[in-house]
Order: sequence, then structure tokens, then C-alpha cells
Amino acid sequence: QVQLVESGGGSVQAGGSLKLSCAASLPKASVNCMGWFRQAPGKERERVATIYRRGDRGYYTYYADSLRVRFTISQDNAMNTVYLQMNSLKPEATAMYYCAAGLAPFRGTGPSGADFRYWGQGTQVTVSS
Repeated sequence: QVQLVESGGGSVQAGGSLKLSCAASLPKASVNCMGWFRQAPGKERERVATIYRRGDRGYYTYYADSLRVRFTISQDNAMNTVYLQMNSLKPEATAMYYCAAGLAPFRGTGPSGADFRYWGQGTQVTVSS
């Protein structure tokens, strides 16, 4: 059974931190990348960070340009769990955060949204000023 379960969302004041977790139950042969996306009300879905397993070469990480300094994506146990550490949060980070998984070719810019076949239900992050 394919399953992605996010946790760790909540409410925090500006400047605070949150760590999101995504527990994955997936067919390994169908997945080589995982990522975090977010969508705020009235806005398009945005790629936050992705992590890509490139065979024996290890894991590559990719970030939205505006977030790479404050956000960190990591994985554990061959992407059974993926994390998103978010520091120095700003009110504009308020959104529903989704974990996703998929299969993608290697690109210098990382996986695109279209590469992600499996999606979690989301976890809400609210940052107050």
C-alpha cells in the first residue's frame, strides 16, 4: 500500500522553527525522489525542497532559491522518512505542506512537480507575525 504521512506542522511565531516529517511506505523500485511542496490559499503550489537518489552516487538536494538558506531537507533509511527543517520562519511560509514521492530522470535542476506521483494529505504550517 502506497502511503505518505506527514507530521510536524503547527503554529509558530515568526523567527521560530519547525521540523516536518514524512513517513513513506512505497514500492522502492518506483521511487527515486521525494520532496516537499506547499500551497497557500489562493496561490499555486510551490516546490520547497526535493531530494534525489542517484544510484550509488548518493543523494542530491534541491531548494527553492529563496528558501535554501533557512530550510533543509534530509532523509533517513533510504528515504523511508524524509524531513524538512525550517528555521527563521516568516509569515509568508504559512501554507499547507505536502510530502511527495516519485521517479525522475537526473536533471541539474532537480525533479519537477510532474515527476511526483505519490502525495500525502498535507500538514498545515502557520507562522504568525
